[in-house]
Amino acid sequence: MPIEFAKYHGLGNDFILIDNRHSSEPVITPEQAVDLCDRHFGIGADGVIFALPGQNDTDYTMRIFNSDGSEPEMCGNGIRCLAKFIADLEGSEAKTQYRLHTLAGVITPELRSDGQVKVDMGVPRLLAAEIPTTLAAADAKAIDVPIEVADKSWSVTCVSMGNPHCITFVDDVSAVALETVGPQFEHNKAFPQRTNTEFIEVVRSDYVKMRVWERGAGVTLACGTGACAAVVAGVLVGKCDRATAVELPGGVLEIEWAEVSGRIYMTGPAQRVFTGCISD
Repeated sequence: MPIEFAKYHGLGNDFILIDNRHSSEPVITPEQAVDLCDRHFGIGADGVIFALPGQNDTDYTMRIFNSDGSEPEMCGNGIRCLAKFIADLEGSEAKTQYRLHTLAGVITPELRSDGQVKVDMGVPRLLAAEIPTTLAAADAKAIDVPIEVADKSWSVTCVSMGNPHCITFVDDVSAVALETVGPQFEHNKAFPQRTNTEFIEVVRSDYVKMRVWERGAGVTLACGTGACAAVVAGVLVGKCDRATAVELPGGVLEIEWAEVSGRIYMTGPAQRVFTGCISD
């Protein structure tokens, strides 16, 4: 049976969105997602996102398959795209705010009148067991700790936004050989569930540049959860303000780590590119 889809992107982090509201299971397999994400022989995307029926008093459920067929807990740019996709599906009945069930918990995106999407990303998790990483004791935080990767010692801070992140601060983010170093971070034995890795150059305490190697997707133009994790790490090591703009290759995300509630808020765009139909 042909499957209709829409292509969206958030700062160049692009996704195939599928209306899966009629079933609690994705209508395509991880193996099919790999084929669809191929940029030469498929539609081309960093992942496939499904809008499924809600669970536990939520409006919808988000599932996502990465371009390598793996399933992450959540995706920051992807959830902004999903919110826009749902609003487009609902048309005149669309709400401005949705409660979305994800493998990382309930996430609440809000569609603003200026076209941006603001997402309550929840509270970051900092204990090594929560990330998970072996760079610190299970009940301790891995902040500014050393790790040997690619024959070099790096100082890293680990944060979970429902998915694992390893953040390191560098003098010149453009000089990092992502294609070489990224996979070695992702598959390092210190990260039993692999990891996303963010390389951060601090321009000012309220403005940083970031490049990312995403677990399961490789080099991408943006990573929403990574931008959130980077600001948390920057605050923890005294390099960033709690409200910091993160410049990625695809554009800028505004990140705020609220001091009182401890919650992270991410604001950025999401745009529909085209729609189509996947044939048998």
